[in-house]
Amino acid sequence: MTRSDMTMDTEAPLIAFCNHGNRPAAVVCRHLLTADDRVVGFVENSSDPDDLQAWCDACESAFIREGYSTLEFAKFADIVIVCDLCYLEIMARNSRLL
Repeated sequence: MTRSDMTMDTEAPLIAFCNHGNRPAAVVCRHLLTADDRVVGFVENSSDPDDLQAWCDACESAFIREGYSTLEFAKFADIVIVCDLCYLEIMARNSRLL
C-alpha cells in the first residue's frame, strides 16, 4: 500500500530508526539526505501537510525532463525514508531563500 492509497482516517506509518524515536514517516531523495555541506533546494511533492515528500532541485529537473516518475528518475532520486522531524531539519537546511 502506498501513502496515496491510505484514507484520511489512516495515520502515517511510524518509523523508529533515527534518534527521534517512533515518528511518522516521510520520504526524501538521497541528495537531500547527504547534502550536509551545501544547499541543494527543497521541492515538496504534495500539498497535503500529512504527506511529507520532497526532493532536491536536481531531482525536480530530472522529473520534468523525464516527464514523469520513470525508472531512470527513481534511480536518480534514490528515495529514502526519514521521520517527520528529520524531514523538517532537512527542509530547513536545504530551502532556498527567495
